[in-house]
Parts: sequence; structure tokens; C-alpha cells
Amino acid sequence: MTYKIQANQRATRTIDVTDEHLATLKKYQLLRDLIDSNGYVDEQVLEKLKLNVRALLESESGKDKELLDLCLDVIYHPNMKATGLKNLVLLYIEKNQQKDAD
Repeated sequence: MTYKIQANQRATRTIDVTDEHLATLKKYQLLRDLIDSNGYVDEQVLEKLKLNVRALLESESGKDKELLDLCLDVIYHPNMKATGLKNLVLLYIEKNQQKDAD
């Protein structure tokens, strides 16, 4: 299934996120400990995610098509900003809670 997340404050840009993207986020635990205790998602948090992903891609375990797809389609999407990452985190939490409830 494909979901659209709002990528900016004005809701003029969106990013498509699939169940496969969400599964890859979970597989690599990319969102774990990403956000500081203040709970804010800003550009620094997005940069931290990009650095974590880059390190994974450079490692042997990063030779994964799903991880590359996630990078190209979502994380390094030209519209991805802090708002988009915040909405990606919220979508991830929502879908994982639904799976746990099922």
C-alpha cells in the first residue's frame, strides 16, 4: 500500500511512502534513538538520519535493494525536509501500532 506524507508546512509537496519503505525503516531501526529527548524534528535530525543511512550504505550490510529504494524514494527525496521526516515518523508509529493491535 502507498501512503502520502506532507513534506512541507503549506502542504504543497508530498512524498509517497510504501509498506516496503516502512518495513525497511523497521528492519534497520533507522528511527530508533533518532529524535532527542526534546521531541523536536528539525533539519539536524534529518541530517543525522542521512548520516546513519550513508554509513549503512557504505558497510557490507548496506548492499540491500530495499535500503537503496528507501533512500532514493524517501530519505533523499528532493522534497524531504524536517516536516516530511516528522510526518514519516508519525506514519511509522501509526502503522506499527495498527500491526500490534491486529
